[in-house]
Amino acid sequence: MKTPLHVPVLMLALLLGACSRPEAPQEPVRAVKLMTVSRAAVQSQSGYAGEIRARTESRLGFRVGGKLVQRPVEVGQRVVPGQLLAQLDAQDLALVAQAAQAQIVAAQTQRDLAAADLKRFSDLKAQGFVSGAEIERRQAALDAAEAALRQARAQGAVQGNQAGYARLLADGPGVVLSVEAEVGQVVAAGSPVVRLARDGARDAVIAVPEDRVARLKVGQAAQVRPWTSGQVSPEPLAAQVREIAASADPLTRTFQVKLGLTADASVALGSTVSVVFADDATAAPAVSAPVRLPTSALIQANGGGRDTAVWVFDPASSRVNMRPVVVSGAEGNEMLVVSGLKEGEEIVAAGVHVLSPGQQVTRFAAAQKP
Repeated sequence: MKTPLHVPVLMLALLLGACSRPEAPQEPVRAVKLMTVSRAAVQSQSGYAGEIRARTESRLGFRVGGKLVQRPVEVGQRVVPGQLLAQLDAQDLALVAQAAQAQIVAAQTQRDLAAADLKRFSDLKAQGFVSGAEIERRQAALDAAEAALRQARAQGAVQGNQAGYARLLADGPGVVLSVEAEVGQVVAAGSPVVRLARDGARDAVIAVPEDRVARLKVGQAAQVRPWTSGQVSPEPLAAQVREIAASADPLTRTFQVKLGLTADASVALGSTVSVVFADDATAAPAVSAPVRLPTSALIQANGGGRDTAVWVFDPASSRVNMRPVVVSGAEGNEMLVVSGLKEGEEIVAAGVHVLSPGQQVTRFAAAQKP
């Protein structure tokens, strides 16, 4: 029996049609830069690097608004009490003060006229020409005129003060840290123009990791050694913990601690210092060394919450998963991770904000020149 010719042709057509079906698009694989977790050897110590700041820093501004026409001080300049720091265009303020003085003169005239009327009608009443009711009206008019005079004088004093507020004066000795307005700029009342560091007590300001801040307490003794010529000074300065921040810095997860120095400590503002606590209360415990990670490897977990996490690479599946970690502090551009990672694991070192849990990735390989 012969097979019809059209049957093989039909089967061949079906076979070719099946082979030509388009394949489903594959998930794009993102290339990421990976790094291997390793624990660098670090020494436990209770010393902290910090800087010297003024105990009191004031952001000085005008009590009235206007155009800045003069600012005779510059950054780093020393000032004395009463020295002119800046001045506004006081022409309009002077005109308002003059108008207030004119109101005082007018109110004084009305008061004198009311007093003269009362005296004249009092004489007429004594002669029996006017009634007592008329005297009462004249007395009320005098009382109103005296009240208007007091109001005008008070308003004149206010306007006079406003004119004086066009000059910004130093109310204490200190050093200009920054200027925040330039000549020709229109400033609003209360906006800062000059930042002034007052003379007097100084603070050493340091950043303490969150795992050690609980060991500190206000009043705790410490030694502060300034850096001179690239080396720590052999002569320490006595200091005490004066203030401990209530919350950690959102990026470094460290707490700001201020240590008060003696009032006669002659240390330049902004100087780098080394702070060591006398009772070694903040010495790091005997634990394994932290993992040093670049800041680009960290991400805020839970949709931007306070928890810090990293992306861990699984070489078996070539996928990444988010894992929370604990950060104890920062050194330079690196963050110190004390828990959450194991030696030898691989994590994503950059581009962490474009990844998602379970996403497939591949190792980034830089192109090599032939």
